Amino acid sequence: MNRLFLFLLGVLCGVAALFYLTRRSDMTSAGLGSVDTMHDVAMARPSMAATPPTPLPPVAATTLSSPSVALVDPPPVTSPDVAPGITVASAFSVPATPAAASTTAVYGLLIPVAGVAPADLADTFTQARGEGRVHDAIDIMAPRGTPVVAVNDGRVVKLFTSKPGGLTVYQFDPQQQVVYYYAHLDGYAPGLAEGQLLHRGDLLGFVGSTGNASADAPHLHFEVQLLGPEKQWWHATSINPYGRFAGQP
Repeated sequence: MNRLFLFLLGVLCGVAALFYLTRRSDMTSAGLGSVDTMHDVAMARPSMAATPPTPLPPVAATTLSSPSVALVDPPPVTSPDVAPGITVASAFSVPATPAAASTTAVYGLLIPVAGVAPADLADTFTQARGEGRVHDAIDIMAPRGTPVVAVNDGRVVKLFTSKPGGLTVYQFDPQQQVVYYYAHLDGYAPGLAEGQLLHRGDLLGFVGSTGNASADAPHLHFEVQLLGPEKQWWHATSINPYGRFAGQP
């Protein structure tokens, strides 16, 4: 019995020795060395916690600068409805002549029919006329032969006989911004001529009913018109004369 125990103990010791030798041989071949060697290596390795990390070198601050850009004016805006190369401003510019008519040319006018007071005037500017027309003037009723005088200073640019207006006078104001139109005259003042300079109140004709006016209702047909840049006395824009005479509110 004792011999059997000793035999088993010897076998166990041999197996243990064999296991030890085999394990050490594997570690040596793997380059790990002995346990003592591994311990020595571990003790010689510096501790990561003991040595602070090396700081990165400081980066020099740089100032960002915008590239130099030459400033230029934007190109002119053009409209698709305008021919290329024409700016909107020039395409739609309005001549300043009509809008720049002086106050004395359209306000404070002398009533052109002698003896007529401001209260005697009636606004007939928008009254309808034949063939769908609008009057565009005022009618100043007076007996036939009543003197008709210039409402303002200015030259006579045209003496004209027309089918609707009869004997007529076209007179420009001194700045040639406005034309005054007198119609249905019974006759002209003696010596009246185109190019003649009239002063305010000068006689230029007499009330009548020539043209398409009724013989039973003699009157002066009077218009104030704004001239365009071409200064065409026969093609101007009518404005209402009523309220533009001296003495009218």
